[in-house]
Amino acid sequence: MRRLHVTAMSLLAAAALAACNSASDVLQSAAPQSTQSVPDTDSSTTSTDATPPPASAGAAPASPGAVAAIGRVRLQIAPIVGAPVEAAAPLTERLNLRARGSGIRLAGSTDTTATHVLKGYFSLLSEGKETTVIYVWDIYDPAGNRLHRISGQQKAGPSNGAREWAAVSAQTMQAIADSTVDQLAAWLGNSTG
Repeated sequence: MRRLHVTAMSLLAAAALAACNSASDVLQSAAPQSTQSVPDTDSSTTSTDATPPPASAGAAPASPGAVAAIGRVRLQIAPIVGAPVEAAAPLTERLNLRARGSGIRLAGSTDTTATHVLKGYFSLLSEGKETTVIYVWDIYDPAGNRLHRISGQQKAGPSNGAREWAAVSAQTMQAIADSTVDQLAAWLGNSTG
């Protein structure tokens, strides 16, 4: 059990370090800061059901000001780090669909008008027959300053003999996308208005 705990902590630390821009990010993230909005992982960012929620699940009605603020955002989604194409494809497709449905305008990879960049870092944790996807999303401004972090984990369910990413279904990755967009839209509505 100790080995599993150490492995899980190592994966989380690696994901956190991968998200840093410099050594100062590592040092800054260790100390509490009142000006940076980087929440700790809690039960609101952790999902355990592999079935994706309906598009409107968990999303509170947005105020007119929040809707207007979200409408000014042009989000660029950077390539996913740590997940193979087979797992990233349903995730990216669902992110795009849900972002548009939430009123977030998307910017292409070469679009210079993006106001926010979303970067995702993924890893797996396997324990017995269970596989869990661990994810960290960082939201950056165009200058590369991290503005916000979304993190969590999603159980992929029984592996049925599959190993590594083959044990992760499209529905699991879509559930991560749903949770991510819900949290992103809530943050954008509160921070950009």
